[in-house]
Amino acid sequence: MGRDKATVAIDDPAGPSGQTTLLERVVSIVSRRCSPVFVIAAPGQALPAVDATVLRDEARGVGPLLATGHGLRAAADAGIEHAFVCAVDMPELTTEIIDTLAGPAQRLGVDVVLPWDGRDHYLAGIYRTGLHGVVDRLIDSGQRSMRALVDSVDTQRIVMAEQAALTNVNTEADLSALIPPKFSQRIQ
Repeated sequence: MGRDKATVAIDDPAGPSGQTTLLERVVSIVSRRCSPVFVIAAPGQALPAVDATVLRDEARGVGPLLATGHGLRAAADAGIEHAFVCAVDMPELTTEIIDTLAGPAQRLGVDVVLPWDGRDHYLAGIYRTGLHGVVDRLIDSGQRSMRALVDSVDTQRIVMAEQAALTNVNTEADLSALIPPKFSQRIQ
């Protein structure tokens, strides 16, 4: 998108002044089902105030695996066994996705539960918080991909229809196509 996705502002009648950022939107959705909520930010990244604990990555440009490990460690330290891990660029995420994945995560005793709609959605899954040690070992061995994590542990995939709730936005066109007409982006 050419800018920090977390701070991309979109029109949202429920948001303050009719606006919200992608970060505020996703935190508001996730916090309906998850507590505590942790946001992993890059060093020095400016973020709007959100009802979540903001943690800082130690390094920029390492990818989501390092951030996931950081969040899983924080959740484990808070006494949480499973955590929903998602990207900030999923404006149509729903609590139903979280609920659909949480049941199998608790029943099956697996390390990861991911939605699958023809592809894995690594950043919209339930992860056992104890995996932070596995993440550390993968990072130490030079791995950076979420695929490396889910391929090295017991992962269950839940087949779902392709849906807007699992769509992440990578370009301004993606955002414009995804957000209903009552919403519009405002790139500052």
